[in-house]
Amino acid sequence: MSNDFDEEHPWDALLAKTLPGQMVLVGLAYFDVGAEEPFEQQQLFGRVVRADEREGILLSLEGQRAGEQFNLPPDTRSFQEAEPGEYRLRTTGEVVVNPDFTVTFSIQKQAKSQCES
Repeated sequence: MSNDFDEEHPWDALLAKTLPGQMVLVGLAYFDVGAEEPFEQQQLFGRVVRADEREGILLSLEGQRAGEQFNLPPDTRSFQEAEPGEYRLRTTGEVVVNPDFTVTFSIQKQAKSQCES
């Protein structure tokens, strides 16, 4: 894994093969058009059910969201091996112990088309 982003190849097949069964701590930040600060942040965690280059990375959530599933985009570039320890979720106060990976995604709202009425 590297901090070098490859815009043309967001999918690392070797990493993806190792993901099923792994605990992943996810951070999501939502941004308005042109904003530098997020209007919402979310944290969640769960085990990878499957990792597919076309369908994305499916998580079976745990903790307060146990029983839910969450699909991440098919992009492995920001997956990082997690340092051992306890991770406290700011949004819920839940503690995740020794996750295998952390991943963050920034979601940017798209500008409305001028053709829309």
